[in-house]
Amino acid sequence: MCNRARLADGPDMLAKHFPVDWWADRPRDNRFDPRELAPRGRACVIRRDARGTGVDFMAWDVLGGQARVPMTNVRNLALPQWRRLAEAPENRCLIPLTEFCEWTPETHDVGGGRPIKGEMWFRLLDQPVFAVAGFWQETAQGRGFAMVTCDPNPLVAPIHPKAMLTVLEQADHERWLTGDHADVIALQRPYDAARMAVRGPEFPTRRKTTAMPDLFG
Repeated sequence: MCNRARLADGPDMLAKHFPVDWWADRPRDNRFDPRELAPRGRACVIRRDARGTGVDFMAWDVLGGQARVPMTNVRNLALPQWRRLAEAPENRCLIPLTEFCEWTPETHDVGGGRPIKGEMWFRLLDQPVFAVAGFWQETAQGRGFAMVTCDPNPLVAPIHPKAMLTVLEQADHERWLTGDHADVIALQRPYDAARMAVRGPEFPTRRKTTAMPDLFG
Protein backbone atom coordinates (compact mmCIF):
# COMPACT_ATOMS: atom_id res chain seq x y z
CA MET A 1 0.00 0.00 0.00
CA CYS A 2 1.10 3.54 -0.70
CA ASN A 3 0.47 4.69 2.88
CA ARG A 4 -1.05 7.97 1.79
CA ALA A 5 -4.66 8.99 2.27
CA ARG A 6 -6.76 12.10 2.83
CA LEU A 7 -9.68 13.41 4.84
CA ALA A 8 -10.35 16.52 2.80
CA ASP A 9 -12.27 18.65 5.30
CA GLY A 10 -10.62 17.39 8.46
CA PRO A 11 -12.38 16.22 11.61
CA ASP A 12 -14.94 19.03 11.86
CA MET A 13 -17.23 17.47 9.26
CA LEU A 14 -17.27 13.95 10.70
CA ALA A 15 -20.46 14.48 12.74
CA LYS A 16 -22.30 14.97 9.43
CA HIS A 17 -21.43 11.45 8.31
CA PHE A 18 -21.02 9.40 11.50
CA PRO A 19 -22.83 9.24 14.85
CA VAL A 20 -20.55 11.03 17.30
CA ASP A 21 -21.20 10.94 21.06
CA TRP A 22 -17.79 12.20 22.22
CA TRP A 23 -14.54 13.78 21.00
CA ALA A 24 -11.05 13.20 22.29
CA ASP A 25 -8.83 16.23 22.89
CA ARG A 26 -7.39 17.29 19.56
CA PRO A 27 -3.59 17.41 19.30
CA ARG A 28 -2.37 20.98 19.36
CA ASP A 29 1.13 20.75 17.91
CA ASN A 30 1.90 22.03 14.43
CA ARG A 31 2.83 18.56 13.15
CA PHE A 32 -0.77 17.35 13.36
CA ASP A 33 -2.48 17.55 9.97
CA PRO A 34 -5.72 15.52 9.97
CA ARG A 35 -6.26 16.16 6.25
CA GLU A 36 -3.12 14.33 5.07
CA LEU A 37 -2.54 10.84 6.51
CA ALA A 38 1.02 9.55 6.63
CA PRO A 39 2.69 6.68 8.55
CA ARG A 40 3.18 7.46 12.26
CA GLY A 41 1.29 10.72 11.80
CA ARG A 42 -1.87 11.16 13.84
CA ALA A 43 -5.26 10.81 12.23
CA CYS A 44 -8.96 10.76 13.07
CA VAL A 45 -10.22 7.36 14.20
CA ILE A 46 -13.78 6.43 15.12
CA ARG A 47 -14.12 3.90 17.92
CA ARG A 48 -16.62 2.69 20.49
CA ASP A 49 -16.36 2.68 24.29
CA ALA A 50 -18.66 3.02 27.30
CA ARG A 51 -19.48 6.60 26.27
CA GLY A 52 -20.72 5.54 22.85
CA THR A 53 -19.16 6.26 19.46
CA GLY A 54 -16.46 8.89 19.39
CA VAL A 55 -13.67 10.50 17.41
CA ASP A 56 -10.20 9.80 18.74
CA PHE A 57 -6.78 10.85 17.41
CA MET A 58 -4.16 8.12 17.02
CA ALA A 59 -0.84 7.44 15.34
CA TRP A 60 -0.93 5.47 12.09
CA ASP A 61 1.24 2.65 13.40
CA VAL A 62 -0.49 -0.05 15.40
CA LEU A 63 2.85 -1.16 16.92
CA GLY A 64 3.67 2.29 18.26
CA GLY A 65 7.14 2.56 16.78
CA GLN A 66 8.34 -0.85 17.99
CA ALA A 67 9.35 -1.89 14.48
CA ARG A 68 11.70 -0.10 12.07
CA VAL A 69 8.91 0.18 9.51
CA PRO A 70 5.51 1.49 10.71
CA MET A 71 2.79 -1.17 10.80
CA THR A 72 0.08 0.73 8.96
CA ASN A 73 -1.84 -2.07 7.24
CA VAL A 74 -2.74 -5.62 8.27
CA ARG A 75 -4.21 -8.38 6.16
CA ASN A 76 -3.55 -11.88 7.51
CA LEU A 77 -6.07 -11.94 10.33
CA ALA A 78 -5.14 -15.53 11.19
CA LEU A 79 -1.85 -14.36 12.71
CA PRO A 80 -2.17 -14.40 16.51
CA GLN A 81 -1.41 -10.69 17.03
CA TRP A 82 -4.10 -9.65 14.53
CA ARG A 83 -6.62 -12.32 15.46
CA ARG A 84 -6.48 -11.00 19.04
CA LEU A 85 -7.50 -7.56 17.82
CA ALA A 86 -10.03 -8.93 15.33
CA GLU A 87 -11.83 -10.88 18.04
CA ALA A 88 -12.16 -7.88 20.37
CA PRO A 89 -14.82 -5.31 19.36
CA GLU A 90 -13.20 -2.75 21.67
CA ASN A 91 -10.08 -2.88 19.47
CA ARG A 92 -11.88 -2.29 16.19
CA CYS A 93 -12.24 1.12 14.62
CA LEU A 94 -13.22 3.03 11.51
CA ILE A 95 -10.81 5.33 9.69
CA PRO A 96 -12.72 8.05 7.81
CA LEU A 97 -11.26 9.09 4.44
CA THR A 98 -12.22 10.96 1.32
CA GLU A 99 -9.58 9.33 -0.92
CA PHE A 100 -6.52 7.09 -0.84
CA CYS A 101 -3.44 6.79 -3.02
CA GLU A 102 -1.45 4.09 -4.76
CA TRP A 103 1.72 4.59 -6.79
CA THR A 104 1.78 3.62 -10.45
CA PRO A 105 3.73 0.38 -10.97
CA GLU A 106 5.79 1.97 -13.77
CA THR A 107 7.89 5.14 -13.72
CA HIS A 108 7.26 8.20 -15.94
CA ASP A 109 9.67 10.68 -17.46
CA VAL A 110 8.14 14.02 -16.48
CA GLY A 111 11.28 16.13 -16.70
CA GLY A 112 13.44 17.60 -13.99
CA GLY A 113 15.36 14.44 -13.09
CA ARG A 114 15.07 10.69 -13.10
CA PRO A 115 11.73 9.04 -13.99
CA ILE A 116 9.35 8.72 -11.04
CA LYS A 117 6.17 6.89 -10.17
CA GLY A 118 2.90 8.79 -10.23
CA GLU A 119 0.15 9.05 -7.66
CA MET A 120 -3.24 7.49 -8.41
CA TRP A 121 -6.02 8.76 -6.14
CA PHE A 122 -9.08 6.60 -5.54
CA ARG A 123 -12.46 7.82 -4.26
CA LEU A 124 -15.98 6.48 -3.87
CA LEU A 125 -18.84 7.69 -6.06
CA ASP A 126 -21.55 6.88 -3.52
CA GLN A 127 -19.75 7.86 -0.30
CA PRO A 128 -17.92 11.21 -0.34
CA VAL A 129 -16.63 10.34 3.12
CA PHE A 130 -16.12 6.62 3.64
CA ALA A 131 -14.83 4.36 6.41
CA VAL A 132 -11.95 1.91 6.18
CA ALA A 133 -11.98 -1.06 8.55
CA GLY A 134 -9.26 -0.87 11.17
CA PHE A 135 -7.82 -2.08 14.45
CA TRP A 136 -6.25 -0.05 17.26
CA GLN A 137 -4.45 -0.74 20.51
CA GLU A 138 -2.62 0.99 23.34
CA THR A 139 1.16 1.10 22.87
CA ALA A 140 4.08 2.51 24.82
CA GLN A 141 3.85 5.57 22.57
CA GLY A 142 0.09 5.99 22.94
CA ARG A 143 -2.79 4.71 20.86
CA GLY A 144 -1.95 3.38 17.40
CA PHE A 145 -4.06 2.01 14.55
CA ALA A 146 -3.75 0.06 11.33
CA MET A 147 -6.04 -0.25 8.33
CA VAL A 148 -7.24 -3.67 7.21
CA THR A 149 -6.54 -4.65 3.61
CA CYS A 150 -8.14 -7.22 1.32
CA ASP A 151 -7.95 -8.47 -2.27
CA PRO A 152 -7.99 -5.61 -4.81
CA ASN A 153 -11.00 -4.97 -7.02
CA PRO A 154 -10.63 -4.56 -10.82
CA LEU A 155 -10.11 -0.80 -10.53
CA VAL A 156 -7.28 -1.00 -7.99
CA ALA A 157 -5.63 -4.21 -9.22
CA PRO A 158 -3.88 -2.72 -12.31
CA ILE A 159 -2.15 -0.21 -10.01
CA HIS A 160 -1.68 -2.33 -6.89
CA PRO A 161 -2.30 -6.03 -7.59
CA LYS A 162 -1.54 -7.27 -4.08
CA ALA A 163 -4.19 -5.55 -1.97
CA MET A 164 -6.52 -2.61 -1.38
CA LEU A 165 -8.01 -0.99 1.70
CA THR A 166 -11.10 -2.67 3.15
CA VAL A 167 -13.71 0.00 2.51
CA LEU A 168 -16.95 -0.63 4.36
CA GLU A 169 -20.52 -0.09 3.28
CA GLN A 170 -22.27 2.45 5.49
CA ALA A 171 -24.70 -0.25 6.60
CA ASP A 172 -21.77 -2.35 7.85
CA HIS A 173 -20.17 0.20 10.17
CA GLU A 174 -22.04 -1.09 13.22
CA ARG A 175 -21.35 -4.69 12.28
CA TRP A 176 -17.61 -4.01 12.11
CA LEU A 177 -17.55 -2.25 15.46
CA THR A 178 -19.73 -4.69 17.40
CA GLY A 179 -19.92 -8.00 15.51
CA ASP A 180 -18.12 -11.25 16.23
CA HIS A 181 -14.98 -12.63 14.59
CA ALA A 182 -17.00 -14.18 11.77
CA ASP A 183 -18.36 -10.73 10.91
CA VAL A 184 -14.84 -9.34 10.68
CA ILE A 185 -13.77 -12.07 8.26
CA ALA A 186 -16.92 -11.62 6.16
CA LEU A 187 -16.38 -7.87 5.84
CA GLN A 188 -12.75 -8.18 4.71
CA ARG A 189 -13.67 -7.88 1.04
CA PRO A 190 -13.08 -5.46 -1.86
CA TYR A 191 -15.46 -2.58 -2.51
CA ASP A 192 -17.49 -2.58 -5.73
CA ALA A 193 -15.22 -1.15 -8.46
CA ALA A 194 -18.22 0.24 -10.34
CA ARG A 195 -18.86 2.58 -7.42
CA MET A 196 -15.34 3.97 -7.37
CA ALA A 197 -13.32 6.39 -9.51
CA VAL A 198 -9.62 7.16 -9.87
CA ARG A 199 -7.60 10.10 -11.14
CA GLY A 200 -3.97 10.33 -12.12
CA PRO A 201 -1.17 9.85 -12.50
CA GLU A 202 -0.15 13.00 -10.62
CA PHE A 203 3.40 14.14 -9.93
CA PRO A 204 3.26 16.76 -7.16
CA THR A 205 6.95 16.39 -6.24
CA ARG A 206 8.08 17.84 -9.59
CA ARG A 207 7.77 21.56 -10.21
CA LYS A 208 7.63 21.06 -13.97
CA THR A 209 5.35 18.20 -14.89
CA THR A 210 4.18 16.76 -18.13
CA ALA A 211 0.42 16.33 -18.42
CA MET A 212 -0.47 12.67 -18.39
CA PRO A 213 -3.74 11.07 -19.50
CA ASP A 214 -6.21 9.76 -16.97
CA LEU A 215 -5.56 6.01 -17.16
CA PHE A 216 -9.13 5.04 -16.28
CA GLY A 217 -11.17 7.81 -17.84
